[in-house]
Amino acid sequence: MEETKPVPRVGVVLFVLKGKSVLLGRRRSSIGDSTYALPGGHLEFGESFEECGARELKEETGLEMGKAEYLTVTNNLFLEEPKPAHYVTIFLRAVLADPNQVPQNLEPNKCDGWDWYDWDKLPQPLFWPLEKMVRSGFNPFPSQYHPLDSC
Repeated sequence: MEETKPVPRVGVVLFVLKGKSVLLGRRRSSIGDSTYALPGGHLEFGESFEECGARELKEETGLEMGKAEYLTVTNNLFLEEPKPAHYVTIFLRAVLADPNQVPQNLEPNKCDGWDWYDWDKLPQPLFWPLEKMVRSGFNPFPSQYHPLDSC
């Protein structure tokens, strides 16, 4: 029997913004265990990036996503993990449909819980793809007027 080669997966991740804070959860996973990460998950066949982001946010936190937009893409190799992986990750910026919603931990086997963290005081350790973005100076917040600002 021929051995199947691993293939890249596509992930969609959300910078959910509230004021100057971002939503993060502490991972319980073989990749990046006990690190703080953004909500998100695997793109399913036929989904748009926004549909995937809204679905994952709802599944993980119970939160309803409002407006969202594409920010950037990264190409991440996890070669040091027990099961090596390759992810092409789409990052979206999003706001909540209702800013008064409170995140719930709907997947306790995958996350220790969700909370809002000030962008200038992020918890440690961050999931390494996010850590790399932060260290490079990446900022998910709009610098000037932006359509998401009016949400």
